[in-house]
Amino acid sequence: VQSRFMVCIMSGASSKLAVFLFGCYSLALGVCAEEHCAADPHRADYYVAAVYEHQAVLSPNPLALTSRKQALELMNQNLDIYEQQVMAAAQKGVQIIVFPEDGIHGFNFTRTSIYPFLDFMPQFIRWNPCLEPHRFSDTEVLQRLSCMARKGEMFLVANLGTKQPCFSSDPGCPRDGRYQFNTNVVFSSNGTLVDRYRKHNLYFEAAFDTPPKVDHVTFDTPFAGTFGVFTCFDILFFDPVVRLLRDSDVKHVVYPTAWMNQLPLLAAIEIQKAFAVAFGVNVLAANIHHPSLGMTGSGVHSPLKSFWYHDMENPGGHLIIAQVAKNPQGLVGTENAVGQMDPSHSKFLKILSGSPHCEKDAQEVHCDENADWNLNTPPVFYSEMMYDNFTLVPAWEKEGYLQVCSNSLCCHLLYKRPTLSKELYALGVFDGLHTVHGTYYIQVCALVKCGGLGFHTCGQEITEASGIFEFHLWGNFSTSYIFPLFLTSGMTLEIPDQLGWENDHYFLRKSGLSSGLVTAALYGRLYERN
Repeated sequence: VQSRFMVCIMSGASSKLAVFLFGCYSLALGVCAEEHCAADPHRADYYVAAVYEHQAVLSPNPLALTSRKQALELMNQNLDIYEQQVMAAAQKGVQIIVFPEDGIHGFNFTRTSIYPFLDFMPQFIRWNPCLEPHRFSDTEVLQRLSCMARKGEMFLVANLGTKQPCFSSDPGCPRDGRYQFNTNVVFSSNGTLVDRYRKHNLYFEAAFDTPPKVDHVTFDTPFAGTFGVFTCFDILFFDPVVRLLRDSDVKHVVYPTAWMNQLPLLAAIEIQKAFAVAFGVNVLAANIHHPSLGMTGSGVHSPLKSFWYHDMENPGGHLIIAQVAKNPQGLVGTENAVGQMDPSHSKFLKILSGSPHCEKDAQEVHCDENADWNLNTPPVFYSEMMYDNFTLVPAWEKEGYLQVCSNSLCCHLLYKRPTLSKELYALGVFDGLHTVHGTYYIQVCALVKCGGLGFHTCGQEITEASGIFEFHLWGNFSTSYIFPLFLTSGMTLEIPDQLGWENDHYFLRKSGLSSGLVTAALYGRLYERN
């Protein structure tokens, strides 16, 4: 079983018709692990980035009250590790480094118990905490981070807890007279505090407040232009993420996170990669490392390549360093993708031209069937996946065409399998409001490997598979915000051969899997229905 990964995926060619061919090599892109680096910091079209997956030193009792001195003693243990990583990265020519959410102070605090761990955050002004340490009190963490950035001569992004006093005249001011925010800070290479972002979409974080106004934060760098900033659970919501990318010239995102993996659809590296592909941006994602809590998975992702780390077995942090294109090449085509006319794609287009469709009346969903491709209709069944009740059909055959519908969404799968494995795969659909661990509306078409041979095992968390597929997966989505989730055996990221809209349907096409398929899904977000 693979447990540790550092992988490069790179495109070999592309065309205006959004047909993409892929190969893989690392030296030309400069993938770097902790000990080795082939990056050339002088290449004009690339910059050198690092993310650090950190196993935080945690408070033994986060509910207990403690002093500022004791809080700083614990946080300085984590900051010592950060400083070691900054200096290691500096030796490799890194220009920007990202650290994870909760990496300095930890988690599971109450509003009261976290207070000694909070730094004061002044109303935004240009300030260099390393050079002006006495300007504000209770800023020891900011001072250390500033000095790290200055010493390493790199931009530095980190997450910490901050406090800001407020007054009773402020209608949003908490009773204790202060705001407490989950905050990302950005320092320039000379240690100047460039900006801060306060997390908007909190994930059961009783210690923190939602900011009165949404922060849409970008910062400019001399080496790669404009970066956007957000945190963890934000990635699933319109604000600040979609508005930030829609309304600004952001090509790169820094993303501190403390993400608990949830398969088959929301593993950390899976959603990070899907976001990079969906928006055509680079994502520098730093996750916290606590395998016992299901927390691992960091990476430097562009639409056409990824360097990632996922390790559920070994303790300790991990530094990823990679060369990143200043202008990421996108994967999603803007034109109708009518590229290579191999037999499978010709069949896909033929089905689509007379595609079955779904209509929903007051009682039930009616789906017209295309007799040419539904000679042996498999049984429809229901199973829970990610706490949602999916409607599924089994993919039993060596090749076939499947269709399954829910509400207004119909999902389709055209597939071939070189050999049949002793595994159950199923095509599932969900069109509705997700209500567990967050509330948000999704439309999902998913081809998944089930946990066993029984229908009830479809949707269970698995990481290993041997089933090889060549397939087209598509659906009549009601949103343009669709994230392609794609995992193969051993938590390996895959890239579609082709992705985009065709005849009002969004599709994903793939042949030549590197290993057995775990998940291939189109995950649509209907933000307006939350």
